[in-house]
Amino acid sequence: MKKKIQIHKEGKAPLIRIFALLLLINLVTFILLPDTLFTIVIFGLSLLLFAMTLNFYKKPERTYKGDLNGLVNAPADGTIVAIEKVTENEFLHEERIKISIFMSFFNAHSNWVPVTGKITHLSHVDGNFYAAFLPKSSSENEHTNILIETPEYGVVLTKQIAGAVARRIITYVEEGEVVHIGSPLGFIKLGSRMDIFLPTDSDILVDQGEEVRANLTFLARLSKQVQK
Repeated sequence: MKKKIQIHKEGKAPLIRIFALLLLINLVTFILLPDTLFTIVIFGLSLLLFAMTLNFYKKPERTYKGDLNGLVNAPADGTIVAIEKVTENEFLHEERIKISIFMSFFNAHSNWVPVTGKITHLSHVDGNFYAAFLPKSSSENEHTNILIETPEYGVVLTKQIAGAVARRIITYVEEGEVVHIGSPLGFIKLGSRMDIFLPTDSDILVDQGEEVRANLTFLARLSKQVQK
């Protein structure tokens, strides 16, 4: 697996604007208040803010070899905040295991395809902007629904969910497209979460509270579905 870090394309323009603003602020304080503690503090805070923003917009280049059918990739960096059985009535109309990953400001916010398969449904739903770590954000916040039909392991529902501050969900894939595990799925700006709805006979490989990394951590191993 190849590992290197780049800046996500969604972050290039914001980083330029933030850098220009911080540079202007520091030039003004340096000119008006040279050799003061205030100027040093402003410079230090500027470095910290820019470093945090760089981390937010980083694009880890982690790629799987092959399609790894039957395995479920963590579609985002973050913390597992829920592993629970739920009844999914909107698309699947059956009981599923829902795994929720919360992305804080300190996580890279790139999103990745969790399983290899064909996208059979894609829709964007407007909603509220509750804090993304709250359970109700899964159903009530603005979100994107992505249904992926795998070759032999059934259908997996993935949701990109906006948080309290996030106001933009970006999805790169399209309905009808064949996607491969670990390929780019999209981006969510600022704190947010992703939910994965898996068949109840899946072998879950993570625990609640665990830190996961996209394209490094496998969430589950799927069971082959009996053809009807």
